[in-house]
Amino acid sequence: MLRSSVRSGTALLRTCVGSPAAASALKRCSAAISTPAITLTHRRNYVTEIWQNTKTSEVGEALSRTKDLYKTYKPVSPGIRHLRRPLNLHLYEGRPVRTLTVARRKNGGRNQHGHITVRHRGGGHKQRIRILDYKREASGVHDVVRIEYDPGRSAHIALLHNRDPAAVGDKKWTYIIATEGLRAGDEVRSFRQGIPDGFIPGFDSSIAEGKEDATESSAQSLALGLLRSMTLKPGNVLPLRLIPPGTVINTITLSPTGPGILCRSAGSFGQVVAYEEGSRYVQVRLQSGEVRKVLRDCCATVGKVSNPLWKNRSLGKAGRSRWLGIRPSVRGVAMNANDHPHGGGRGKSKSNKHPVSIWGWGTKGTRTRKPGPKGPKNSNKMVIRERPRGKEKQGLAKS
Repeated sequence: MLRSSVRSGTALLRTCVGSPAAASALKRCSAAISTPAITLTHRRNYVTEIWQNTKTSEVGEALSRTKDLYKTYKPVSPGIRHLRRPLNLHLYEGRPVRTLTVARRKNGGRNQHGHITVRHRGGGHKQRIRILDYKREASGVHDVVRIEYDPGRSAHIALLHNRDPAAVGDKKWTYIIATEGLRAGDEVRSFRQGIPDGFIPGFDSSIAEGKEDATESSAQSLALGLLRSMTLKPGNVLPLRLIPPGTVINTITLSPTGPGILCRSAGSFGQVVAYEEGSRYVQVRLQSGEVRKVLRDCCATVGKVSNPLWKNRSLGKAGRSRWLGIRPSVRGVAMNANDHPHGGGRGKSKSNKHPVSIWGWGTKGTRTRKPGPKGPKNSNKMVIRERPRGKEKQGLAKS
């Protein structure tokens, strides 16, 4: 029965195709089928594709910035799991100039009598002290040869080459504290001896120093602008009288002929606040927030000290501190009674005592500063505003 129905169906198809009208209709149908039709296919959207279109969060941006700023290591050992170092790809990897270094003799924090005056010192790797030029008295153009690491400080140092052919010995090659952004191939100058004659055409140093009360002419103001554009560069040394207010400075001297003393650690800087009219002082804000007077003839380096990320580093293990010559710190409650006021007792006993140091004076909130001529505050006549302490400092931190 099934075979007969199939045969009858094929015979009917042959008869239909055999007719010319049916053949033309069949061609039209096949052409319509062969043309591409619009297909409504639904594309599947995964969650990952949706996340790609969204903006990155603040945490992600912070983590990406951290990867760009610090070097971390694969934790193949516990000592490098938390090790984090600032990325300083511009540092020179070789040894320092031998003639500009001296051997460092360690004393383990002891004085000439053998008594420990500085605790937690001792051991460490052998180091050499780099001799730095804090005065920068040599004028003229100096080329920055390279930026180096210094084990004796947190900031980086720069090796300078004096272009003066008459300079020899330690005048030819010098080390200075590197300013942030200073790289090999840059040029720095020291204007500690003043602006050279003819350095800026039409420039009068008396107007820049504020000695004349007459109104400045357009030529003088233009010359002063040219002077600031050519001298206010990172690494240059200028007298404070030639540095405009608001400029960031470092390595500040406290005497016209003395070395740079203030703002020398990594990332630190001061700022010129204001000039005192009819006075020989300039107001400078230091890193601690203190505002003090400095003589106008004192000098400072333009810019901020290099290696500002040094404070956020992580040594990763105790042994790395020992390599740096830092010995462990022991809690007072873990000592014996004859070693610390908190020592002794059975178990972890505080003995209901106020927290004090190993020498017996209060260590948490107790005022220990000795009074000066005008009391604990305002004892230094050169300090206009003291650094914030206590609640004032906490208020600044919150704001």
